[in-house]
Amino acid sequence: QVQLVESGGGLVQAGDSLRLACEASGLNFRTYVMGWFRQAPGKEREFVSGISWTGRTTIYADSVKGRFTIARENAKNTVYLRMNSLKPEDTAAYYCAAWSHFQVSTTAANYEYWGQGTQVTVSS
Repeated sequence: QVQLVESGGGLVQAGDSLRLACEASGLNFRTYVMGWFRQAPGKEREFVSGISWTGRTTIYADSVKGRFTIARENAKNTVYLRMNSLKPEDTAAYYCAAWSHFQVSTTAANYEYWGQGTQVTVSS
């Protein structure tokens, strides 16, 4: 049974930092592209960042480029999202997702497995 478990969310002030983690089990983690998505109330789920098997390829949504950093530790079956300079518009539930493909995708429908989400709230 595949499980993705996110952690690290919380309530912070604008300008603060958080690091999200997503630990995977039940899959061959090093052969999965990993992605982070977010969904704010009343809005559609949107792509935040993705990382290839080896970590050599990373992509970011324009809204987070330069502030967020994705990384993975295959030995720990874990992907991270470091979020700096947080803004109130970053407030959302953040989800990690896994896709058994070699190419990073920004399309949520491509991802096969999803975590339960962790809430990030940024106050102004």
